[in-house]
Amino acid sequence: MLSAGPTPRVDTADWELVLRDETGADHRWSWDELLALGVEDVTVDIHCVTHWSRLDMSWRGVSLDKVFEDVESEHEFVMAHSYGGYTTNIPLEDLLDGKAWIAIEADGGPLDPEHGGPARLLVPHLYFWKSAKWLRGLTMMPDNDPGFWEQYGYHLYGDPWKEERYW
Repeated sequence: MLSAGPTPRVDTADWELVLRDETGADHRWSWDELLALGVEDVTVDIHCVTHWSRLDMSWRGVSLDKVFEDVESEHEFVMAHSYGGYTTNIPLEDLLDGKAWIAIEADGGPLDPEHGGPARLLVPHLYFWKSAKWLRGLTMMPDNDPGFWEQYGYHLYGDPWKEERYW
């Protein structure tokens, strides 16, 4: 597995998602509160910047539409934050309207820590580095500031159909 650092081990009893809106207010969900938003099954293709794809992969997760349901913002961008310090930037419109989930299972079982468990972002229409492993937070941003890999030359957006790998 490609990772920017060591694999964090986060127990679901300690896991928390924090969404910071443009006012600086924090919206928080524990593991149980996240699951209470509604878990759904999705089957999607994923594409890695290292030239591999996996077709028709089954996932279970919570739609980002549910997470953002009561969050109002005029900011158009989001920085995803992971346990372990990883970040990646994503336009808000790419997280909404059934395009992205907080995945908690893959292929019929809980996500292993090596694959981003207990929870990872799943944004299947973008290269997989945008699907941040070990998700812990989302921060609204007015500008499309680069995250970890983007600061090292990866494309700000990462559309696999346009092969947007690098700047």
